[in-house]
Amino acid sequence: MSRRAVNRTLLALAGLALLAGGALVLLGGLDAYRHLGITPPHWWPLTSPDRPVLSAAGRTRWTDRDWWWPVAIAVPALVVLGCLWWLFSQLRRGGPAGVDLPSPAAPGEPHFALHVRSRAVEEAVEAETVALPDVDRVTVKVTGAARRPEVHTVVRLAPGADTAALVAAYRTGPVEHARHSLGLASLPAQLRLRGGKPRKERERRKTPRVR
Repeated sequence: MSRRAVNRTLLALAGLALLAGGALVLLGGLDAYRHLGITPPHWWPLTSPDRPVLSAAGRTRWTDRDWWWPVAIAVPALVVLGCLWWLFSQLRRGGPAGVDLPSPAAPGEPHFALHVRSRAVEEAVEAETVALPDVDRVTVKVTGAARRPEVHTVVRLAPGADTAALVAAYRTGPVEHARHSLGLASLPAQLRLRGGKPRKERERRKTPRVR
């Protein structure tokens, strides 16, 4: 699952939990059950404005159990750690900042290092890939280590695209050119193809509505 899908799933779950909690607090605070003539179950929280979120019996129900305090401490701690992990994962780029180029020094000469920004490599592969036939949109990401980079490319195909020809052209074109330019013995690449929408549908969506 991609980072974008994970983010959307986590945000959707958090939004649903907050929406449900807010609705319970709002209904109880406005005394909506009495005004609407609804009798909720006895275990239902916040049935009236003067009722707390957790009653005294609910707060002390399991306090005499040996497992209660470890669980009460561990669960919030895990939630906080999970939130921090998610936050720091958003700040992390997910790949190397640059690619190290092999630069063998001649005998007796000082060794020097060559470094190319990952974004420059991504832009070069994107520019060459989008120029291939049957390609509508391209997204390139450099992952791996600085000395062992990998290229991940997502291509949105035009309708009726020849996928076999595109894969061959991608391998012998942008990937091979990037490998040769970087001076690498090998450059692992992953290509993900996505079907494009018919041209008429794309044009219909772009046409603004006039009321």
